[in-house]
Amino acid sequence: MANVNHTSHGRHTVDETIRDKQAEKKENMQLYVSFALMIVLTAMAFVAVASEQIPAGFAVPFILLLACIQFILQLFIFMHLNEKGSEYPILFMFSGVFVAILTIAALMLLIWW
Repeated sequence: MANVNHTSHGRHTVDETIRDKQAEKKENMQLYVSFALMIVLTAMAFVAVASEQIPAGFAVPFILLLACIQFILQLFIFMHLNEKGSEYPILFMFSGVFVAILTIAALMLLIWW
């Protein structure tokens, strides 16, 4: 019968378990902070619309800026695009955005030319 090493069958050492727990705690804290930031960004957009003090000429670009910030944060924080192995999804998304911008620009030229 072969000699079986029990530590090579998926059991973690105490140090690995502590590191895993610390990494999980750090990731959870990052998610909580990001979620709170999303709430703040949403509240800022709501105040920009609800407040009569802010002119519409400023509110619309401001809300679009907040939406872009929120979109990028959600991609990289909640969709985990900042992790290793996410290069192709990022490449395809930015390629799609590039093609969409090119299409919109071409259609605008056709309409207004």
